Amino acid sequence: MASRSDPCILVLHGPEVFDAGDVHYLIERLHPERVIVAGVMARTAAEESGIDCEFISVPPSLVLKDISGCAILANHGKIPESGRIFGEIVASRLFPRGLIHLECSDKTLYVWNQAVDNLVQDIGEKTGFCVVLQRISKNAPSPKRSIRGCIRGEPVYVNGVVIGHATGPEVVLKLEEGTIIPESGIIPKMHGLEKIAKIPVSDLSSIWCKSGTIRRNAPVPTNLGQRQQGRVLFIDHAGHHLYRLLTPDICGIISVGDDTTAVCGHIGSHLGIPVFGIIDGDRDGIVEAGYAPGSVLARAVSERDDDIGTEIRAMIPQGHVTWNDLVSQLILHLGSRVALSRYPD
Repeated sequence: MASRSDPCILVLHGPEVFDAGDVHYLIERLHPERVIVAGVMARTAAEESGIDCEFISVPPSLVLKDISGCAILANHGKIPESGRIFGEIVASRLFPRGLIHLECSDKTLYVWNQAVDNLVQDIGEKTGFCVVLQRISKNAPSPKRSIRGCIRGEPVYVNGVVIGHATGPEVVLKLEEGTIIPESGIIPKMHGLEKIAKIPVSDLSSIWCKSGTIRRNAPVPTNLGQRQQGRVLFIDHAGHHLYRLLTPDICGIISVGDDTTAVCGHIGSHLGIPVFGIIDGDRDGIVEAGYAPGSVLARAVSERDDDIGTEIRAMIPQGHVTWNDLVSQLILHLGSRVALSRYPD
């Protein structure tokens, strides 16, 4: 059993804990030995905050499993109920191990599958959060997956791809011969379903599901100058992989898909990396876009962004290029097939 004197590790999920100022508050009161960030947009918000953190690009449950001592999960859900549901999901993946979960949206300290000991009481006293004891068992394998805490009309995505929009508080997916099928609570987006159908799935519990925006705040542009020469990164409908793929020699990103381009632009604006985005106008608004100088959006006039993306991918050199020269070549190649927007105007 942990005691009041044991050093703790704070594991942070989602950008809102930074954007709402929760992290500063928790660090001042808990004095954690380490601060670990999980998630793509959480990393962007963390870097903008200037708080000293470690970044681990895996789900919070995997981070927590590797910590043998005292660990505290902090989250700020879009609404308190979605925050509680998030904690329940993490706790079920850690079962039978317990979980201390600080839900900052309503200042609740959830204690999942363990006793309220001296450590929990100490955390509650220092933070002022209300202690709530919760029990949950490990999820049994199921051919269905429920996404709860949804708000009507918001986007729903699987493994970073928007597959439709919620019609109520719960979306149910099912698995048929390795393909994810929406069962209820969602207006499907066929383009997104086509995307995830290309990757066979054997276990719905292993996929990443979410509804709503992935960050509400606009990006904070960097003061770093643009790298004029280097490698170019190609991202096709998978913006959530961006940080894992970025290296110091990247001078630009070519992205395919409206929301993927918004995510790449958001992160690129923060890092000073321009984007050449191939879009077709079906953006779902999962993140506030922003673009570094030298960025260009190429909106397809009568084609799908997928088709143009496949064509453009073959034109990207493997080695180092000059970003402005490559952008000029792409614009010349595409011609009147796209309508262009440049940043800055």
